[in-house]
Amino acid sequence: MKESEDQAPNARSWREIPQPVRPRTMSREGRKRFALSTLKTAGLALGAAAAVWGVVEIAGIWQAEPKRIARAVGTAFVNRIEVRTDGRLSQDWVEHTLDLPKNVTLMELDLARLQQRMLAHGQVRSVRLTKQFPSTLGVVITERSPVARLRAEDGRDLLVARDGVIFAGVGYTEAGVTASLPWLDGIKLERTETGFAPIEGMVTVAELLAKAHNEATGLYRTWKVVNLARLDSDGEIEVRSSDIQKIVFSTRLDFLTQIARLDYVRDAQKVPLKSVNVGLGPQVVVDYDTAAVIDKPAASPARNSSGYRFILPDSNVSAHRQTHRDL
Repeated sequence: MKESEDQAPNARSWREIPQPVRPRTMSREGRKRFALSTLKTAGLALGAAAAVWGVVEIAGIWQAEPKRIARAVGTAFVNRIEVRTDGRLSQDWVEHTLDLPKNVTLMELDLARLQQRMLAHGQVRSVRLTKQFPSTLGVVITERSPVARLRAEDGRDLLVARDGVIFAGVGYTEAGVTASLPWLDGIKLERTETGFAPIEGMVTVAELLAKAHNEATGLYRTWKVVNLARLDSDGEIEVRSSDIQKIVFSTRLDFLTQIARLDYVRDAQKVPLKSVNVGLGPQVVVDYDTAAVIDKPAASPARNSSGYRFILPDSNVSAHRQTHRDL
């Protein structure tokens, strides 16, 4: 008995005794859920792979055949160009300038290139192009307005805008539209690839013309030629009118005051004037036409080497100007 006890294993609990048990068999519902989960995972993987493949294929086709993609996106051809402008450019001019190919869609249009084609014409200050699906191209134009005109060496009459840009003037062929604009002289035109380079200093000249047109319309209408030969060197603008051969303005003085002094002297003198310099401040130098009979000047001028010099108090000029406004 004692021996058998000594040979027995040291098992302190029944839990330590090996008890082999067959694994529990998976139920039918469990197998179904497992199969659905496996199919779902495989489907997601296949979908992701197909999406990546589609992106790669579309990118390749777009690089190789962009026109085919464009036609697939929008197959309607451009059949209308809607033009809005604040000037004189016509619908026909815009269509001719854009020169769109036949049977072209909005998706195929290069708006940046078309915009540059429009801006190559000096009359166009700015242009905005928009695609209006399915088949309309919108064109909004801001035009330059002429302030003077000039004649090129080839005999063409051209127009000049406030910023000095020179353009042909489409739509300005009607009688009287540009007839009142003065001619420019004393300038040298510089050719560029698209026409002529802008005239420097034209902003200052345009300011003088605008002040005369707005404040002394009758005086402005007599101005025929504006000479810019001494604009850069001496800061002077010379004007030839229908009754005075030479009128000198200074860019260093207020234009409105100089115009008022010119108007005062012009009305005060009873004989034809040959030249008037109002660019010296209150002192106005006047030369009479030697072919005319000179009476005693009303302002009793003093003769010097430059002609007759008048001292015009600003109060007299202001009163004269106010009288003209009241009339």
